[in-house]
Amino acid sequence: MSTTFTTASPERRSARLITEILAPANLVIGILLVIGWHSTTSLSGAGWGLLAGAFCGAFPITFIILGARRGHWTDKHVKVRSQRWIPLLGTLASVLVGIVLLALLDAPQDVIALVLAMIAGLLLTMAVTIFWKVSVHTAVASGVVSVLVVALGPWALLGYLGVATIGWSRVSLHDHTMPQTVAGAALGAVAAVVFVALR
Repeated sequence: MSTTFTTASPERRSARLITEILAPANLVIGILLVIGWHSTTSLSGAGWGLLAGAFCGAFPITFIILGARRGHWTDKHVKVRSQRWIPLLGTLASVLVGIVLLALLDAPQDVIALVLAMIAGLLLTMAVTIFWKVSVHTAVASGVVSVLVVALGPWALLGYLGVATIGWSRVSLHDHTMPQTVAGAALGAVAAVVFVALR
């Protein structure tokens, strides 16, 4: 464990823990597993979710971590807006390969719809990134909760408490302003509309 983490205030340690555990890649893989399983209520559905999660979450975060280790950007959260283009384009490329593979293999429609919604969300984020550092953490979290509400019912609205907590963590760490986290949450909710339209 790093000295910086152990000597930080309890608030900062909590914010860092939330930021790491509920990072976009983790949430993306998690929601794809849930929707994959929900689409077939079987392990085969979870397998589709796992395949989609590899291209939408695992491969992109591996690319980003490797780039950070080589000094191409600040860290896996890519805090500097001008450094976000290559990670975002790399993520987009991976997700596009994933959606083609899922379509060719005849994956469940809900899984395909969710990946297309993720592409829409990623493109929206890239458009905003041209002029502003919107929060990817809250965008992904809001999109995940919105999709859960559609797939599982209104009780999933409680997940927005988690979105607010993630927003707090990003502001507390001085990685984003409150407006940036709110805008991210709005982008995520908009992307989820694509899931509703295509499922």
